[in-house]
Amino acid sequence: MTNPPRSERPRPPEAAGLGAWQLAWLAAAVFVVSVGYGALMPLLPGWLAPLMVEDGQADVARHVGFLSGMYTAGVLVGAPLWGLASDRWGRGRILVAGLVGYVASLLPLLRPDWVGLAGIYTLRAATGFFVAAVVPVVPALVAEHTPQSQRARRFAWLGAMSLLGFLFGPGLNAAGAQVSVVLDRAGAGAYAPINLVIVMSAALGVLMMLGLAATLPQTTPAALDADIQPAPTADSRRAIALWALNGAVMFVLAGFELGIVLQGQQHPTLSSRDISLMFAECSLVMLGVNALLFFTGLLERAAGRGLMAAGLVLAIAGLAMLAQHHSDTWMYVGVSFAAAGTGLVLPTISYLAAGVSRRQLGATMGGLAAAAGFGQTLGSTAAGWLFGTVAQLGFAWLALPLLATLGTLVLRPAWWATQDVVSGPPRLPADSLPRQHHQEP
Repeated sequence: MTNPPRSERPRPPEAAGLGAWQLAWLAAAVFVVSVGYGALMPLLPGWLAPLMVEDGQADVARHVGFLSGMYTAGVLVGAPLWGLASDRWGRGRILVAGLVGYVASLLPLLRPDWVGLAGIYTLRAATGFFVAAVVPVVPALVAEHTPQSQRARRFAWLGAMSLLGFLFGPGLNAAGAQVSVVLDRAGAGAYAPINLVIVMSAALGVLMMLGLAATLPQTTPAALDADIQPAPTADSRRAIALWALNGAVMFVLAGFELGIVLQGQQHPTLSSRDISLMFAECSLVMLGVNALLFFTGLLERAAGRGLMAAGLVLAIAGLAMLAQHHSDTWMYVGVSFAAAGTGLVLPTISYLAAGVSRRQLGATMGGLAAAAGFGQTLGSTAAGWLFGTVAQLGFAWLALPLLATLGTLVLRPAWWATQDVVSGPPRLPADSLPRQHHQEP
């Protein structure tokens, strides 16, 4: 007996498509957890100072760094576990459970004097752990319920919402300060802006929880379709390659960002304002690349391997400029190139990961999130030593992992091929499709 042709392999049962409101709630969940991270990080010194009155500023700063690491560790541990759980028990319930835990881990921070220093460490790790139920499960759910023709645009949309959340996060602190003034003037009492930020972050989490619980599609867990899925060997190999690439890019991105901060100490002409502008430039350029992918459908039209190669070349060129720069202007140019390159590679990795079989979507996306957290942690640690040793030439050393990954794109093209035949819903005749009265992103 011969194997059936590729186009005639059995497909999983069609998953119901996502409506515009369902997609909006999913994107909003990504936005909210990103906002929470960006808003709460600047508050850590304020929580620690009353608990460490006998310690100096250096000790407070050290604990802020450790607390940031605890959050990352929570994501690193939680992402693969939540991803596997969503493959087995369904993505909707895991997503809602993650948001419940996210809110529950924020509220005790309203009384840091009750929980103590150890409690703050535990709560930050718990927040990262529960956020890890959102980060991989949302893209897995979107991939599972999106036909190939719309997948690229939706993944670019999710990436843009995550970046917007990080940009909006510090603005939530300003909003908390303003609300505190308004409440005080209205005679409602004096409320600390820190507590208002926590309450607003938790309220946004509750809103996402309720909205998703009401709108998420009810589907059978992907693991129940295992008997009609092809062998997962190729999917597993490709997932491992994507995890490694994601970790390498995040390693470089974390080192690149820390290197920009350290340039302020090594170049007297570079002010703190310039560094802030470079960080804003980095975020805006990456956001612009996501917008380009969304509006042009470039991920659908071009080979993923080619896009990643182009992104790596751009990032390597940007790091080379930063390693050899002799003026602030060239630093701005180098930051733009490096941001554009990584901003092109990361959404492409997510898009390619969405092509695995439905029964491995959660595990694959969880692995991507864990690899990102691992790479980010190592990158920040290594960059501190690297730039302290070779100064701005550290940017050139950061280009080496990107050169190595560029080599794998050339030598192992099969790792980066899409497999829509495995994961995408079956194509239906045009006359059997439901009428759409609205255009989805």
